Amino acid sequence: MRAYLARVDAVLVQAVIAAALSFAHLHDLASAAGQDGWKAWAYPVSVDLLLVAAWRRLRTGRDRAAGWCWFLVALIASLGANIATAGLLDLDDVPDWLRILVAGWPALAFLGGTLLAHGGEKPPPAIPDEPPPVPALRPSEPEPAPAPAPEPQPEPTPDPAPEAAPSGAPVPAALVEHARKIADAHQTRTGDPIDTATLRARLGVPAPLAEQIAAQLT
Repeated sequence: MRAYLARVDAVLVQAVIAAALSFAHLHDLASAAGQDGWKAWAYPVSVDLLLVAAWRRLRTGRDRAAGWCWFLVALIASLGANIATAGLLDLDDVPDWLRILVAGWPALAFLGGTLLAHGGEKPPPAIPDEPPPVPALRPSEPEPAPAPAPEPQPEPTPDPAPEAAPSGAPVPAALVEHARKIADAHQTRTGDPIDTATLRARLGVPAPLAEQIAAQLT
């Protein structure tokens, strides 16, 4: 525990010393560039705050490219002030380009701080649209049984020939006369009287009716 506290104390003391020296160098450079009074003291505060904001962005892991960019900008400003005040630059005769950089630093620091504070924020998750209702599943209905094949219908039988009129029924005179002409023509041609089978075939009538007509011809 004591070793841990000793290590923490050494790191804290070193950080305070480094911050104080960097703060003083930035103040001296700003004062030499024409920023006197409270303005010279505000420059180191601005640089250190930009360093802290960029470091926090790197720690969060969001938009690390922007964090590294502004961290390097602030680090170059702090490191440049430390080197410039190390005797390499005549603070009594600061060049114009350095005066321009010092005068433009507040606007650059304000831009970087704003982007680091408000940039890279994840938008709130969009509320997904309500999914359409899922239709209720109904138990599968059995498939209807196939309709039985129609039974073959018996072919209609032709109507039987009309039965011959009863033997007692009178035969039409016109039919008898027609049969007589057929019988006469047959006898003239063959020399023999016409038989019942031939008469039936020539008239196209049932056998009983042919026999009845043949009986009337004799």
